[in-house]
Amino acid sequence: MAGRGRAPGWIVGLLLVVSAALAGCGGAGTDGAPAGVQRVLDRRAAAVRDGSEEAFVATSAPDREAAGARDGARTWFRNLRAVPLAGWSYRVTGFRRSGDRATADAELRYRIDGHDRAPVVTGRTLSLVRAGGRWYVSADRPAGGSARQLWELGAVTAVHGEHSLVLGVGQSRGTLRGYAGLADRAVPAVREAWGKDWPGRVVVLVPRSLQGMAQLLGAPASGYRGIAAVTTGEAGEGKRESTRPEAGGGSGKAPADRIIVNPDAYGVLGSLGRQVVLTHETTHVATRASTSAATPLWLSEGYADWVGYRGTGRSAEQAAPELTRAVTDGRVPAALPADGDFGFGGDAAKLARAYESGWLACRMIAERWGEVRLGEFYRAVGTHGKRAGAVEAGLRDVLDTSPEEFTRVWREYLRGRLG
Repeated sequence: MAGRGRAPGWIVGLLLVVSAALAGCGGAGTDGAPAGVQRVLDRRAAAVRDGSEEAFVATSAPDREAAGARDGARTWFRNLRAVPLAGWSYRVTGFRRSGDRATADAELRYRIDGHDRAPVVTGRTLSLVRAGGRWYVSADRPAGGSARQLWELGAVTAVHGEHSLVLGVGQSRGTLRGYAGLADRAVPAVREAWGKDWPGRVVVLVPRSLQGMAQLLGAPASGYRGIAAVTTGEAGEGKRESTRPEAGGGSGKAPADRIIVNPDAYGVLGSLGRQVVLTHETTHVATRASTSAATPLWLSEGYADWVGYRGTGRSAEQAAPELTRAVTDGRVPAALPADGDFGFGGDAAKLARAYESGWLACRMIAERWGEVRLGEFYRAVGTHGKRAGAVEAGLRDVLDTSPEEFTRVWREYLRGRLG
């Protein structure tokens, strides 16, 4: 029998084996690997903030350890150089090591100066090598489920507007100035309709092509073919996606709003269509804080369209051709569109009718109850906290009506305007 207070020899041996195993499978071990990795990422972040290309490249693996790593880092840094940054940092969240090679998971947090009130947070996966007692980065790529960043698609050109920042890849400075002009006209239009309780600035990303747009969204390009723009951001208590065949909503990859343009689809629009798109997307930026999981897409998209078309002189028949055809054929919608009616990849005509229905519902509110009430209704629904009962409460408290009566009046409005 073992003496009192002493562990049997086989237990001590087992503990030593377990400790050795843990030291080699992701723990800090005796060389402080995660701390060393965090240090090299801190140096990398400081180099970005300081604008020091050489310091940034020095955090990358020497060619003898990973051929091309430093050339790739130099290109990556130069691609990023034009982006005005107010912050850049990494936080290691996971670590896996095999000898002098390792993989680290990290959160990258950055802010664009003058625009982002909160940092963009995106996942990164970094490959590392150890040489001379120090860790170096050999590759830095988006983590699974994370989108690529604009500078990973090529060298960024920045154009500063009065109310906007336009960042483009593969686009001429003149083209980007055109986007800035549209955005600068959109911001005052949105502030006139919605109010001034938002910063009144927008960031527009213009990649080279549809494929680049899809990479920025972390989604297949096929889902965005024909979509001129989307807005990404975080809405209320949860991330929302709202989309449009010509002027989309967002996929919610980051708390900072970004208007992401599909230059292939945007380029075929006329001057009015381009302005409507940018004004629609800017409305999503402005209303983000008042948009929550309680807000149905017919309201968020309909309101953005209402602001986009406000003051353009476009008639209901001109701006809602698919719904006009349906109403003329006697197919008046029985109810306002459900969120599922706004999805990509399905019937394009059905999708168009969903947007047109939401727009005409908001237009009807503005005409019947007034523009101020329309904004109050939007805010009331968004602050409800949950979807169930949100629209009903807004209709009752702001418009003094019921869902049944509102739907009846809306259907009559469609017949009167489109029939």
